[in-house]
Amino acid sequence: MNTILKINGKTYTVQAASEMPLLWTIRDIIGLTGTKFGCGVGQCGACSVLIDGKLSKSCSVTTSFASEKEIITIEGTLDNLELLRKAWQEANVPQCGFCQSGQLIAATSLLNNIKNPSDEDIDDVMSANICRCGTYSRIKKAIKMVAEPKKDTP
Repeated sequence: MNTILKINGKTYTVQAASEMPLLWTIRDIIGLTGTKFGCGVGQCGACSVLIDGKLSKSCSVTTSFASEKEIITIEGTLDNLELLRKAWQEANVPQCGFCQSGQLIAATSLLNNIKNPSDEDIDDVMSANICRCGTYSRIKKAIKMVAEPKKDTP
């Protein structure tokens, strides 16, 4: 079955089983390997992507569900994603790096929806992403580095 996926501003026509998890279509068929396979049941967040702007676990969403929707992966570009990438480097966030693509997508979703998130807001959103290295405090620091300059903007 042909499915049309719009990923990072490009349109792909893929042949995939409609029930195939979007993660496998993104990684194995399209070849965008930045989105990671972690638990496979939507619990760890390594496979996080944005679908029509909504934070989604691509291992738990079918390819047919994502058809014709705007999908952003870690390879994509969004203003907050770019700012967070820089903050991630400045705050020296990554350790092993495996979960970082999902963490960055989740943080992007957070900042896209809440301009100046509180500690609770950050904890609420980011708790859905597991980091086996425990870099949570550095992740929070990087998110705040991006959010702080925006406090004064309308």
